[in-house]
Amino acid sequence: MKKKITIHDLARILNKDSSTISRALANSPRVKKKTRDLIQAKAKELGYFRNTLASNLRSQKSLTIGVIVPHISRYFFSTAIAGIEEIAFENNYRVIIGQSMDQLEKERQLVETLLSSQVDGILMSISMETNAYDHLERVAEQKTPIVFFDRKCEAIPANNILIDDHARAFDATEHLILSGRTRIAHFSGLENVSIYEDRQKGYKEALHKHNIAEDPSLIFKSSLKSHDGKQLANQILNLKKKPDAIFCANDIAAIACMQVLQEAGIRIPDDIAIVGFSNEPLGECTTPSLSSINQNPLEMGKKAVGTLLDQIEGAQAEHQTKYIDSELIIRNSSGSH
Repeated sequence: MKKKITIHDLARILNKDSSTISRALANSPRVKKKTRDLIQAKAKELGYFRNTLASNLRSQKSLTIGVIVPHISRYFFSTAIAGIEEIAFENNYRVIIGQSMDQLEKERQLVETLLSSQVDGILMSISMETNAYDHLERVAEQKTPIVFFDRKCEAIPANNILIDDHARAFDATEHLILSGRTRIAHFSGLENVSIYEDRQKGYKEALHKHNIAEDPSLIFKSSLKSHDGKQLANQILNLKKKPDAIFCANDIAAIACMQVLQEAGIRIPDDIAIVGFSNEPLGECTTPSLSSINQNPLEMGKKAVGTLLDQIEGAQAEHQTKYIDSELIIRNSSGSH
């Protein structure tokens, strides 16, 4: 069996001390670029592989971060993960990704797995079911840095990277009002998730501003999955007095709702205008195209991982809530009467 090339072998061959070899292989700016290039080229030529485990043990870092999201398949989360991986890779960190499927028990198991894997930090968007926080308290007890994104968590002191859900929900509802709509339904998520509570508050604030009375019978709560959108659409169809608009707290349910309404002969936006939330790519392809809120997930992912890496390196002391730019995108589903 061919003997593995070591740092000491490279040092002897290149007539350099082993500490210089080690720094060059780690891409340290303390070694001149010309020397770094020479050492790295020779290491590649001789088939040297860096022992990252030993290196990590010495530095007491795993150079790994964990990411927990509700659904990897959702456009928002897959795009946020792309931003996370881009910045993590640039900083020589690896990423472990898990999905909770919006279930508390799966979220607990994922947190335990990441802690036992000794990740350097965790990025997390909490599940819709999360109403107990013992697993997050364990993260705090172990002093593992954690940053929440998209869905705010106040259970433990931590940074939160969000958009202004309240303001964007207000914008979406006011847009419908200014388009001539006066009976606006709201498809809300579960209230224990802060973003849906904030979106509902924004919806109500827009009604109040324009002197439209709140109607509790027009607020529908669900998990906002595709089948929920279909069920809620059928409830709308069964109302004696139907709404003339719907503000839906995500696009998945909004698109499913549109399909059922159209199959029943409802014209969108003539009879019922619809605005979603999250700007799923599919929304541009529906007929009519879906008005929605762009959450800028790529930027959110980059901001979240950047904040986490600052914490890991000890540069981030004070916990804050930081907001990413977001905006209402008006398409054909919410035109004027």
